[in-house]
Amino acid sequence: MNCLKKYLLFLFITISFVSTAQKKVVTQSLFEYKGRVEKIQDNKVMLIGSASSVSFDFKGNSCTISLQSIDSWEHQNYVSLELDGKYIGRIRIEKGTVQSFPITISKSKKAHHLSIYKATEATTGSVLFAGTTAKLIASSAPQKKKKIELIGDSITCGFGNDASEIPCGKGDWFDQHNAYWAYGPVLARDLNADFVLSSVSGYGMYRNWNDEHLDEAIIPDVYENLYLNKDKTKPYDFAFQPDLVSICLGTNDLSDGDGKKARLPFNEEKYVSNYIDFIKTVYKHAPNTRIVLLNSPMVSGERNVTLVKCLKKVIQAFENDTIHKPIALFEFQPMSPKGCGYHPDIADDKVMADQLIPFFKKLLDAK
Repeated sequence: MNCLKKYLLFLFITISFVSTAQKKVVTQSLFEYKGRVEKIQDNKVMLIGSASSVSFDFKGNSCTISLQSIDSWEHQNYVSLELDGKYIGRIRIEKGTVQSFPITISKSKKAHHLSIYKATEATTGSVLFAGTTAKLIASSAPQKKKKIELIGDSITCGFGNDASEIPCGKGDWFDQHNAYWAYGPVLARDLNADFVLSSVSGYGMYRNWNDEHLDEAIIPDVYENLYLNKDKTKPYDFAFQPDLVSICLGTNDLSDGDGKKARLPFNEEKYVSNYIDFIKTVYKHAPNTRIVLLNSPMVSGERNVTLVKCLKKVIQAFENDTIHKPIALFEFQPMSPKGCGYHPDIADDKVMADQLIPFFKKLLDAK
């Protein structure tokens, strides 16, 4: 092969490589990831936290998505789908290999927007988004201006709120999860804000529902880790900088557990101390945010009086803080939750969101 042929061959290979690389970059940019996710090669992504999502625009009326339930043990998982701004249902992903799911598309529009939200939470493993057959196009949707992070426990996860397919008490404990309809995502959509949920069922600020922080982690232990577990090798990058952070923790700290395992009396001092330290952790990663503390719709009577008293003590500890914005307190109206395990159902979540929306809007508009 003479020098000219060698040069032409080299040039062809170089152009092909650059072209392929450019196409890959363009394709990747057409996917939008939100919440606690881990991006993997070839446009794949692990949806980790409650309501973490992948979204994309496409043209035509054909779309199939590939999903897989990933965990240390094999079990089903769930995602909720939103097409062109409308909720179109929840998909059950059976245990096993990657599965394909066709999406029913209206032929009345040439272009569409699909969002895939993890309906379950971090402790139920991850959902792998392995790709789509859709013809992707660039999104023309404007970026949302405000950002909200919601930290909490099962209430924030959407635990037990959707018994439309499997009744309460049937199946696995996570079969009625639907984070898409939890109060946080509902209020964020109303406020046209981006959001991330950092929540784990059963966890508290200093102890858990049925553990005195002896065998299990608590929210302050896992918050800085991407997978909301004890794995510190995969830290959360905190690239999402929220304008507002709400914290709803205390239900599990105040609980009696299962009534069988030894349970100590509620320790107000420990709860307040841990809460203060946790707020400092939040400020470390989001120094310009505004924090609001929430009581619990699952706590009532004297326990709610105790909870609110503790939250006010936490706020008082920061009353001389001149660096950060004042911490706010929000108290839900009394509620008798109608979801599984005395948790809010979808209608209750809507009531909670409706109470929070004007309060959050006022705080966001003040920024």
